[in-house]
Amino acid sequence: MKILIYGAGVLGCNLARNLFRTGKDVTLLARGKWAEEIKKNGLRIKDKFSLRTSVSHVPVVTALAPDERYDVIFVIMRYTQLDSILDALRANHTKNIVFVGNNVRAKELATSLPEKNVLFAFALSAGHRKSERVVSIDLRKITIGQLRSDPSNEKLIGKIFDNTKYKVVYEPNMEDYLLCHAAFVIPATFACYKTDGNLKKLKGNTAYLNRLIEANIEGYRAIRNAGHEILPKSDQNFESEAYRKTCLRFFSLMCATSLGKLCVSDHAMNAVDEMSALNRDLKAFFDEIGADYPVWRELETEAGRRTR
Repeated sequence: MKILIYGAGVLGCNLARNLFRTGKDVTLLARGKWAEEIKKNGLRIKDKFSLRTSVSHVPVVTALAPDERYDVIFVIMRYTQLDSILDALRANHTKNIVFVGNNVRAKELATSLPEKNVLFAFALSAGHRKSERVVSIDLRKITIGQLRSDPSNEKLIGKIFDNTKYKVVYEPNMEDYLLCHAAFVIPATFACYKTDGNLKKLKGNTAYLNRLIEANIEGYRAIRNAGHEILPKSDQNFESEAYRKTCLRFFSLMCATSLGKLCVSDHAMNAVDEMSALNRDLKAFFDEIGADYPVWRELETEAGRRTR
């Protein structure tokens, strides 16, 4: 199976490295000095909790040629960059396209590529890129599937990740999964912007953390009331006291340890344009269905200009 990873940020590099090391036919699309660095010295990834830096000599290209055929293309770019590559995807003959990452316009994006088999995924990987290597925490877990109305891609997904160390969660309703993920993550980014990326400033601030949870619940309620499913299924009882306690434990841990920096604030502070666009589009969805989300709006205002 011939695989292209389109995008060489943290997620793309981890996916390329992990698939390549299990013998998959993987090519990484990178650009500029980063492409030159990988070609010269290999794809270097320092896992946060390891003393070693892995080096993988993954083949690199700098563009997607129309006549180059792959069995699947993983598009791993920021939400704000996706529209810029649609023409290149349309011109190429590869049928299977997987968009990996934050997205609240999944159905619209799939509709814009009518000749393609469009999937969506979210990988549990985070970190940052330096000039010569990636520093990250990679849990090797990916949730992947298609829109609820589309035919199953479970067999294709199984073939892609066969013999890898990934924990693969097949989700046949990725549109709702990604909507819910945004409704959970965006309030956390408000906390990042409020503290200029230092979430430890909120350590012990239970009142503020409970407001993050309330904003998440407002988002989930709007999504459910619009006829969408709350995913993952473990979050479906989101108005319960048990859910609030679980979230409070998570947010408290996030603000007391380096987990917050690795999993939330690094990306939030380096991808303000993406998080702002996600917030804008999700609010447009809430407004279209007449949802009420006052705590969300209060947190947004407190976070300052980065959310605008």
